[in-house]
Amino acid sequence: MKGKNPGDLPVGQHWIEEWPVRTAEPPPDVEPESWTLRITGLVKRSLTLRLPEVRGFGAVEVVRDFHCVESWSVPDNTWKGVPVHRILELANPLPEACYAIVRSPGGFETNLLLEVLLRADTLLVWERNGEPLSWDHGYPLRLVVPDLYAYKSAKWVSEIRLLSENRPGTWEKQGYHSGAEVWTGERFEPEST
Repeated sequence: MKGKNPGDLPVGQHWIEEWPVRTAEPPPDVEPESWTLRITGLVKRSLTLRLPEVRGFGAVEVVRDFHCVESWSVPDNTWKGVPVHRILELANPLPEACYAIVRSPGGFETNLLLEVLLRADTLLVWERNGEPLSWDHGYPLRLVVPDLYAYKSAKWVSEIRLLSENRPGTWEKQGYHSGAEVWTGERFEPEST
């Protein structure tokens, strides 16, 4: 399938070598030792996990490109982290859960379909290309959703809240597309007429 192989380039994108820092908020003033990830909302079991517990879900490495809505793409990143579905399985989503809001401590939010979070290659990462993520790139936990534009790959993830209805996040409130699929070019919501 187009887009599942490293090196595929979506229409409207171009390759760059360096991975620039783009952020909607300054890095949080939180020590990694006290970092927690909360799973809340429509789950049978709410969770609060410290970093060692998150890493205990079993790290995987996935090689995927990284696509920004600004039209640049960084090829062949080796992401190391935990598939989000493993953590959500422990929380046990309720049947009415269809959406999620992913939050950072500073208040940044992005909305996602629950089915996107359950994809095998949607990860909470702490390493890229064999090196720990820098703080500016989202250490200690960054969401990486390879087939969506990078504004869906929230930095400094501290909460995943499952919902029954879609709720726009930070960039979506400013007109960015709620789906953000790179292979169909979902950059901005269509203007209503």
